[in-house]
Amino acid sequence: MLWPWWGEFSGTTQTNVLLLACAPAFAIAIDRLLGEPPVRWHPVVWMGRWLGWAGTRLAPTEDESALCHPLRIFWLAALSWCAAAAAIFSLSWLIQSWVLTQPSWLAALALGLLLKPLLSWAMLHDEVLSVERALAESLEAGRLQLSRLVSRDVEALSAEEVRESAIESLAENLNDSVVAPLFWFVLLGLPGAALFRFANTADAMWGYKGIRNGRDWQWAGKWAARADDVLGWIPARITALLIGLWGGLRGWHRLPSQAGRTSSPNGGWPMAAMALALGTRLCKPGVYALNETARAPQPLDTLRACAIGSRTVLAAALMSCGALLVALA
Repeated sequence: MLWPWWGEFSGTTQTNVLLLACAPAFAIAIDRLLGEPPVRWHPVVWMGRWLGWAGTRLAPTEDESALCHPLRIFWLAALSWCAAAAAIFSLSWLIQSWVLTQPSWLAALALGLLLKPLLSWAMLHDEVLSVERALAESLEAGRLQLSRLVSRDVEALSAEEVRESAIESLAENLNDSVVAPLFWFVLLGLPGAALFRFANTADAMWGYKGIRNGRDWQWAGKWAARADDVLGWIPARITALLIGLWGGLRGWHRLPSQAGRTSSPNGGWPMAAMALALGTRLCKPGVYALNETARAPQPLDTLRACAIGSRTVLAAALMSCGALLVALA
């Protein structure tokens, strides 16, 4: 059966139950202590390579798009997404099933080690701080460092806009890179976390509404974008709640309306929560403005955002461990 995925451990000793419930905490600890695995062993990199290869075959070039039937493009991309997702889910399930047959201490550590590449906080935290350090050197250095974090054009951004973009990326990726993978791990184990990471990576690479890199993603990316929206819907709101709680947010009544200012049904929630918690404006020029009447963020606000993020990650890990502990008991 798919749930509970820890069936082999049901009814075992309290020590075994406690060890398995600690797997999310092990993953966060490994993330902080060891960082990202080498690229050649990183499962999200493997997902990205496949998506890149498949995308060049599914999304027509700008010249070809007028000759291709939109529904044909949509269904080919959707079926390709589903086939890859099924393969990833099945492989993760087989690995997890074998891990759960091992001694409880080894299984718990192995689950944490396997979960780690499917989430990432330490690198995000350090990259955002690197943007602030680069801004202290020069605007050009800040823009260059920001380009490692975001896909938008950074050439025309002011220093304030560079800082806002970095904080926005931090807030949005708290959901995509930590809370959502943990949420799906609690529900479905490694297959759930892997499925979400695939969906999120596919959205990042396919989920565009127009031309990108010479290819038309209007129909090829629709399924990937909607799948990521569905899988991230609940975790995004949990992330906003945690940011608000740990950031001392007072204007809770403003959160839904501020979150709705972005086109994304999910991304606006953690970003709006961070803007309100910091008491600063966060905006993407010409697209949206969150808490727009507030002051622009200052260097100290980047440090505060990272601190709120760290507390949010700790809370998410502890909540995941607690949920598993209750379910296993």
